[in-house]
Amino acid sequence: MRIVPAAPGTGIVFRRTDLDGFEIEATGRNVARVSYATSLMKKGVLISTTEHVLSAFVGMGIDNAVVELDNLELPILDGSAQPFVEMIRDIGIRKQRRPRKYLRILRELEMREGNKCISVHPANSYSVSYAINFPHPLIGKETFEVELSNGNYLRHIAAARTFGSREDEKTMRNMGLIRGASRENCIVLTRDGVENGPLRFADEFVRHKVLDLVGDLALLGKPILGRVVADRAGHAMHTALVSTILRDKTLWEEVTVSQEESATNALASRAAVGSHV
Repeated sequence: MRIVPAAPGTGIVFRRTDLDGFEIEATGRNVARVSYATSLMKKGVLISTTEHVLSAFVGMGIDNAVVELDNLELPILDGSAQPFVEMIRDIGIRKQRRPRKYLRILRELEMREGNKCISVHPANSYSVSYAINFPHPLIGKETFEVELSNGNYLRHIAAARTFGSREDEKTMRNMGLIRGASRENCIVLTRDGVENGPLRFADEFVRHKVLDLVGDLALLGKPILGRVVADRAGHAMHTALVSTILRDKTLWEEVTVSQEESATNALASRAAVGSHV
């Protein structure tokens, strides 16, 4: 995988170098399927597990970049967004003259499915609140809330790793999932503990769910000004929220930095300078 600069207004684009440079834009209209990860598809060409790198872009304030890869799945690395963040830090970012555009949420939207729920509310900044409840003695109920400004993403979210159960491994591999999973790139849960501890945070599990949500909401194509609240939601509900918001233009308005007082400290649109992994 390689990240290269892109012109203002490009957004985030995935480019399959093994398929004559075929490009898939990171937008909600290209969401293909969602299970344990978020995949994009355009004209039959697939990109899988997009959420971690997209989350890193949001956390680093990257609006325009091309992600080149020579296979259908992005590298999992250590199972978090931290390696992508460090890669971008190492190469630096370039300010672009065009003001950053935001989607400012105008009214509340809530979606429910059984005991799962996700909602978005008007606010002057971007914040996320997430709650999970897993029937595992090490997890149970966890909640985390974060304002995505002032470096909070980098301090509290980027390093949180994905996780999975050793008991579910065989079933998931038979489904063609987690083909690259190992003890080095995810938290492995046994029946009563963690196989490959220690945890990076006491509540690393819910923090990773926040990481995933931020990455999935990047498919809106622009950062939002709003508060997102999720309870046991998961990728399917994250992307359903994206689709609903994009369809209903009464839910939001597009604003620029100069129009939105809360965003006056935000940098102009930025693009990653080339790097690879």
